[in-house]
Amino acid sequence: MKATHAARRAVSHRYLLPLALAVALVMAMPAKADSVTDWNGIAASPQVLARFGAPQFQFRAMAIVQVAVHDALNTIQPRYQTYDNLPAAAAGASPDAAVAAATRTALLGLFSALAPAPNQPEADARAAAIAMINNEYAARIAALGGAGVADGIAAGEAAARSCLLQRHTYDPIADKYTTNDGAQAAHSVPYTLAAASGVHQPTPAPEFPAVTLPLFTGWKNVALFSLNSASQFRAPWSQLFDLSSQFYANQYNEVKHLGDARVRGAFPNSQQTDIARFWPAGGLDWNANIRVIVQGRGLDRWQHARLFALANMSVHDSGVTNQESKYYWHFWRPVTAIRWLDDGNPDTQSDPFWRPFMQTPPYPDYPCGSTSVTGAVTQTLRNFFGTNAIGFSRTVSAPAVPLPAPMTALATKTITRKYNSLSIAENEQARARVYEGFHFAEGCYVGLKSANQVANWVYTHELRAL
Repeated sequence: MKATHAARRAVSHRYLLPLALAVALVMAMPAKADSVTDWNGIAASPQVLARFGAPQFQFRAMAIVQVAVHDALNTIQPRYQTYDNLPAAAAGASPDAAVAAATRTALLGLFSALAPAPNQPEADARAAAIAMINNEYAARIAALGGAGVADGIAAGEAAARSCLLQRHTYDPIADKYTTNDGAQAAHSVPYTLAAASGVHQPTPAPEFPAVTLPLFTGWKNVALFSLNSASQFRAPWSQLFDLSSQFYANQYNEVKHLGDARVRGAFPNSQQTDIARFWPAGGLDWNANIRVIVQGRGLDRWQHARLFALANMSVHDSGVTNQESKYYWHFWRPVTAIRWLDDGNPDTQSDPFWRPFMQTPPYPDYPCGSTSVTGAVTQTLRNFFGTNAIGFSRTVSAPAVPLPAPMTALATKTITRKYNSLSIAENEQARARVYEGFHFAEGCYVGLKSANQVANWVYTHELRAL
């Protein structure tokens, strides 16, 4: 698949150059209304994106959608290399119709590839999401009117089908796609490592005795958008793995104190507690963060489409790299480490009743998965705008957080965080995972660095200016 992609990159824009000369003057001015950011908001909305499941599946879906949008626009006016080899759109094709059709076609194709809903509430949620997509599409297409709409729709549908077919097979009789890029076997590799010092194990959920089993053991085999292999930017060996070291003891004692549910519950309105709650409550929605960041910057639809495509490809490939590294090093989570009777280090002290502030994710600690998302997007933004000095703020509604008895749960809270630069946001998000109690700090910063490397690779190799 990767070799085919490389061949496509080499020739994907040759059909488009003559058209560029014909329409460049017509399309030079920025769009008054931005269909790209609007449709990104629809695709990434909780009503739609959550239907694809865990974050890894969501990253894959958003990358497919945003690449389709980018390619559709660049068959109309070729300003950047397309990801796939696509013919030029008909002259005069509507860009806004193309964006709408690319998003809708990609999303509906992805919905068709999902396994049957596990219960009626999820089936109803999927039906509601599809209805929302179709209603938005019908209203926006009807509002366009005029010539070029049909040709724009054709361009968007063609780009979406091309992107879907790189990771699915299509049954025209059932009008259904079937996943074939490895995502269908996300959990297929058995996790069989026996319990031992430093080794990841099933982790207890906030309310015992429930446990969370290791998942995404096979995600390293999912097709990449740009990288040569899942191990290309594997996280390196860390001193954290030496359980006898002072470095390990320092990391252990930091998360043991700062990430303790009892400590966070005792300081419910502290900055550390707010930070811990902010990021999982919506701060990690980097598509929303990008939509905030680009406001007022004078970018047009082509530039927005390229930014969203580069960012989401980087997030997807970073996520695959992250899971490869996690199961390569299989390092234990704080909740396992802190409850372990004796790790051999005289500067650590076991606490069998210790509980993290938030539920531990279902895979090993090192490196951090959420910082692999943040680092992929922040580095894409730095590359795109040529600066780290990009500020933004977000307000989220953080859900209630259960606490160990006899403490009462923390109530829902509105939290606003403001950042004056991308590096400040990165650093805070890394610290958040420590305050949440399910990461050693080392893995968080290594996750950022690996993701920065992935983003640099994607930015250098994909969707380059013509």
